[in-house]
Amino acid sequence: MYRLKDYDYDLPKELIAKYPVEPRDSCRLMVLNRKDRTVQHKIFRDIVEFFNKGDLLILNDTKVIPARLIGQKKTGAKIEIFLLRKIEGRYWETLIKNLKRLKEGNLVKISNDFFAKLVEKKKNGIAVVELIGDDIDKLIHKYGHIPLPPYIDREDEEKDRDYYQTVFAKKEGSVASPTAGLHFTQNLLKELEKKGVNIKYITLHVGIGTFKPITSENIKEHKMHEEFYTIPPDTLEAVHKALEEGKNIFAVGTTVVRTLETYGETGKSEGFSNLYIYPPYKFKIVNKMITNFHLPKSTLLLLVSAFAGREFILEAYKTAVEKRYRFFSYGDAMLIL
Repeated sequence: MYRLKDYDYDLPKELIAKYPVEPRDSCRLMVLNRKDRTVQHKIFRDIVEFFNKGDLLILNDTKVIPARLIGQKKTGAKIEIFLLRKIEGRYWETLIKNLKRLKEGNLVKISNDFFAKLVEKKKNGIAVVELIGDDIDKLIHKYGHIPLPPYIDREDEEKDRDYYQTVFAKKEGSVASPTAGLHFTQNLLKELEKKGVNIKYITLHVGIGTFKPITSENIKEHKMHEEFYTIPPDTLEAVHKALEEGKNIFAVGTTVVRTLETYGETGKSEGFSNLYIYPPYKFKIVNKMITNFHLPKSTLLLLVSAFAGREFILEAYKTAVEKRYRFFSYGDAMLIL
């Protein structure tokens, strides 16, 4: 099944979550069992019952930066700069709306003490900019906006700085949240530890690759954008131990899946991943997955279809729509066993 249209489904707009539920672990959880093709409906905090002592849970500890900078040209024209990744020092790879309005060397004023200078135009709205001001990181945090996905269809609010960050976020660099991790609370993580679950972390800084749409009808023609990842030695050790002992390896989110499977493919614990997972990919490390509900025709929907089977996933999504589950970043969760 290599046709993009085979990964489509109907979603009423009102099911796209604009805000998360509170507390985080009170969202709904759809549990898919791949062996007997059963579906259960739970609350996220019930997830503890699906773990056994010695199982491995892996989370992405990346931290979202306030990546949307809104400024203006000398003429007063509004320019939005979306920070993608730091190249070095003051230089960033960015996505700029209305890039055609700018020439190399043009300044965009973010505030009286913060400017962006266009250094180089690339393809598809991507450009290199130099950020100008004292203490760039501080200025990004002061003037930047949380990069909520466009489908949330509202302006970011102060509380999104907390909502759109996992409770275990540590290493800055993402321009989108690893949203499957948003449902975990510190108490829930403690409960899992009490049960004897081994909790470890990887870092993958979420970039444009995760949300870049597929534009080719043949899914095999799509190319993923690279994203930086690293797997610490203690996580690698835990992965090898779990594989040797036949324990479950629960990956929280597609970013963790892609990181672990990149290691499975390359043997590299750090680097840039452009791994594109679609059916009939054979998973080498991950055997359990916690994820959110994904956009139609997206690379993320293809990934979960490779893991659980396209038909089973699309049936589950149909059920989720019928039962009024909440979709996407701030929505409900799915556990695939």
